[in-house]
Amino acid sequence: MSKKKERNIVYSTNPNFQIEDEFEEETTLVPEEQHLKIVLDRKQRRGKVVTLVQGFVGSDEDLAELAKQLKRQCGVGGNAKDGEIIIQGDNKEKVHKILTDKGYSSKKV
Repeated sequence: MSKKKERNIVYSTNPNFQIEDEFEEETTLVPEEQHLKIVLDRKQRRGKVVTLVQGFVGSDEDLAELAKQLKRQCGVGGNAKDGEIIIQGDNKEKVHKILTDKGYSSKKV
């Protein structure tokens, strides 16, 4: 077990004590149940505009895969972290069209 998971346990006298996993594998919702927001943002980016896709519910692997597809189809760079996808540039319309074609429920904010 990693030290990160057992950092709150110092000592236990119970011989049958077992550490319970608090972290469950987050299941990815089907695209029809996802409610994504598409937002333009400039904050903390030196005035450069990025397109954010927020509200994704699922595993980090599925988030990274969706980000990879969006980046490839928009022809720009980006990143997926902290439950949101960052696409470089003002690609709000393209991202909205791609997501609706894939079956996601998306809303331009």
